[in-house]
Amino acid sequence: MKAKTVRETESVCAARHAVIYARVSSKDQEKEGYSIPAQLELLRGYAGAHGFEVLQEFTDVETAKAAGRTSFGEMIALLQKTKTCRTMLVEKTDRLYRNLKDWVTIEDLGLEIHFVKENVVLAPDSRSSEKFMHGIKVLMAKNYIDNLSEETRKGMLEKARQGIWPSFAPLGYLNVDGTNGKRTIVPDSNLAPVITRMFEQYATGKYSLKQMAKTARADGLAYRKSGDAVPTSTVHKIFRNRIYSGDFDFDGTMYHGSYEPVVSRQLWEQVQAVLDGRGAKKTRKMKEQFAFSGLITCGHCGCAMVGEIKKGRYIYYHCTGFKGKCPEPYTREEVLEEKFTALLKGIAFSDETLDWVRHALRESHRDERQFHDEAIAKLQREHRRLQDRIDSMYEDKLDGRIANEFFDSKAAETRAAQTAIIRDLGAHQTANRSYIEEGVQLLELAHRAYALFESQPAAEKRRLLDFVLSNCTWKGGELTAKYRQPFDVLAVAVASEQQRVGEGIAETARNEIWLLG
Repeated sequence: MKAKTVRETESVCAARHAVIYARVSSKDQEKEGYSIPAQLELLRGYAGAHGFEVLQEFTDVETAKAAGRTSFGEMIALLQKTKTCRTMLVEKTDRLYRNLKDWVTIEDLGLEIHFVKENVVLAPDSRSSEKFMHGIKVLMAKNYIDNLSEETRKGMLEKARQGIWPSFAPLGYLNVDGTNGKRTIVPDSNLAPVITRMFEQYATGKYSLKQMAKTARADGLAYRKSGDAVPTSTVHKIFRNRIYSGDFDFDGTMYHGSYEPVVSRQLWEQVQAVLDGRGAKKTRKMKEQFAFSGLITCGHCGCAMVGEIKKGRYIYYHCTGFKGKCPEPYTREEVLEEKFTALLKGIAFSDETLDWVRHALRESHRDERQFHDEAIAKLQREHRRLQDRIDSMYEDKLDGRIANEFFDSKAAETRAAQTAIIRDLGAHQTANRSYIEEGVQLLELAHRAYALFESQPAAEKRRLLDFVLSNCTWKGGELTAKYRQPFDVLAVAVASEQQRVGEGIAETARNEIWLLG
């Protein structure tokens, strides 16, 4: 099951302009078989084979997790101005976007997008079920980059455990390559002495933070990138930062650093005593964690609805009244929970439907799997051909037909080519191995979201609602909200199916709503 196949759209593609977009997430990834040239070669070949005239090519070598990619923005600006070009060619979904904001931006342009490796064409007139499938893939891509972030976080945590500061160097330090090949920090020869003097002077108790900031600026303490002089608030942060003593805090835990400290631990502790003794504000008591505080806005005045405990155990929500007295009365948390449960039931479908859509997603991935399988077979043949060449040259060397030096040189070149092939093989073998399964998990989440919601603690309830809903408003006892994409399309499909089931045409309803013709 897929959106439009290439053959179905070939007849309308002739003599049309198109733009090409290619992206890798980093310079490192470009070395791992996902290169920009490889994508461009694929897309140019596709354009030529299907009668497209490429208006312009756009490439980015940066993350797509956040909106704002340079060439991506230039492409959007061109498409907004050039109304005659309504076609975009891209390798696959996760090359184009891994955040929902860019998805909405592109969708508003009304483009016909060709995902070449996925053998799918998505257009404004695509069926809602086709758009739903595409939306699932976008969420899968977003989930993938979120997982990458988690893995990066794990790597940073491991560095911290080894005593290596895992992030950008603070003022007074520089990031460098360590002797073990890992990035670490060393004192900045220009700024570290300034910070040392700051600690020594402030530890005497004779200077205020404003005086220290003035002295630091006079000594040349400034931000590295902008060159701007540091304000008093930054001086205060420097004094509170344990990293200058050789220890550092990361992810709520203190670690002993393996880098050179700027001040002694004793001097750092003395500075903390001076700071505490100057009447530092008392820490505020931690607020209660309510599931829906700040998640809902008041329908009367637009202010936030916040939670409050009454009689020691009952949780009520009320408008903050920030804009003045509000007529919205207090509401029990249980009432809001019932309303949210009803909304989540709006994206729940039958077990049979889940099986159908799960199967459809896996079928839609079949073409991309075929592409990788063909690429693997081609690379394996090339690897064997190169090995045969080395074996043949070795026989020529033994028979004295070629010199040892010539054999060594050519064999080294051929083995280097084999190494590149093995690297590309690994990239194809691991590409998107869990991609579709993550999409299936998203469907299963929608299928049982309301049941999960009812059994989860407050923090998890909020997380689930943030993932599925937006623009939640409470007014006069009624809760209104918008489903995030692609759950909005799913909600429409579920409502349509339920309506037709009620009319006694259950089997026909399911086939028309969920399955492509």
